[in-house]
Amino acid sequence: MTDQTSADTRAFRFTGTWQAYAPIAFTNLLLMIVTLGLYTFWARARTRRYLWSRTRFIDDRLEWTGSGLELFIGYVIAFFLFVLPFGLVNLGLQSAMMHGHPGAAGLLAILMYLTALYLIGVARFRALRYRLSRTLWHGIRGGSDAQGFAYGWSYFWKTFVSFLTIYLMTPWSMARLWNERWNAMSFGSLSFRSAARWQPVFGRFLLFYLLPVALVVAFGAMAAVMATNGVLDHTPGSVPTAKTVVTIVAAGLAFYVFFFGVLGLVAMTYFAAFFREAVGATSLGTLQFGFEASTRDWVLFYLGSLALVIVTFGVGAIFLPYRNWTFFIRHLAAYGEVELDTLLQSHTRAPGQGEGMLDAFDVGAF
Repeated sequence: MTDQTSADTRAFRFTGTWQAYAPIAFTNLLLMIVTLGLYTFWARARTRRYLWSRTRFIDDRLEWTGSGLELFIGYVIAFFLFVLPFGLVNLGLQSAMMHGHPGAAGLLAILMYLTALYLIGVARFRALRYRLSRTLWHGIRGGSDAQGFAYGWSYFWKTFVSFLTIYLMTPWSMARLWNERWNAMSFGSLSFRSAARWQPVFGRFLLFYLLPVALVVAFGAMAAVMATNGVLDHTPGSVPTAKTVVTIVAAGLAFYVFFFGVLGLVAMTYFAAFFREAVGATSLGTLQFGFEASTRDWVLFYLGSLALVIVTFGVGAIFLPYRNWTFFIRHLAAYGEVELDTLLQSHTRAPGQGEGMLDAFDVGAF
């Protein structure tokens, strides 16, 4: 069904162009400005309708059936159920601090953090369920019978375990949560199955984890050598020499570039490996998925998006959804056969609104 060496025979193909998407993007931007941001939900639905309709899977196009009204209703519900109460609790927290009750303020802050942690897990699950329920292929949609509340608890304690181990168990947490999320989803009459492992990517994560320590130790040793050689000598009350100022500035810039540049690159190698492992371990019936983006692909993708936004003074951000989707589809692969005769319509309950909690907490679905 899929030839990994030929783009013409790939299971997933994108047939749109940025020139065709540009009128949609600029119209969305104009309407969002005119409506003071209210059109955001309809803009997102309009963008997805275009991107889905230009995406082919084997012999048919995808179709997005979600609407802006559903996204708007979801956000309004989340605002009154979560955003507003969190705001009121935050006011109570500040009042407790002003009236000299740091203990009560600290307790409120901890409760807010723990509640938000649970709700973020629920939001991610429900957003994925909503997107699958609004994605059609051959008229068949996806979904889940689960509501995401159990997943929220799983997300809560696994993230907490990661926190207690100073984030050393992050790959374990990410792989387990990926599996739980996708094992609860289905498309048509077929269930997704995922068995992603954390062990194959732990080495890259360990490099990312220990690199900041190594960099701080290296720069600390360099500063000690400079101090020993008198480079940093300075008499209190006197003006530092030009050599001392230049050395300190150069050391600061070098630390900044190495810390964020090298650390960002190493982080990219980890995420590239994780997505290859996670997507590669996911299947639907006899169909096996794969994600073929290398670290170089991810780096070029992010640098391109960054350049697009900077060069256009921010206007180019309207093309980021297009870039994100095409990057995802270009590297997504599928191997195996789809037996259409056995693929029946989903009987999972389709949610009436979507992604409100995700918008409220401003986190990604994946």
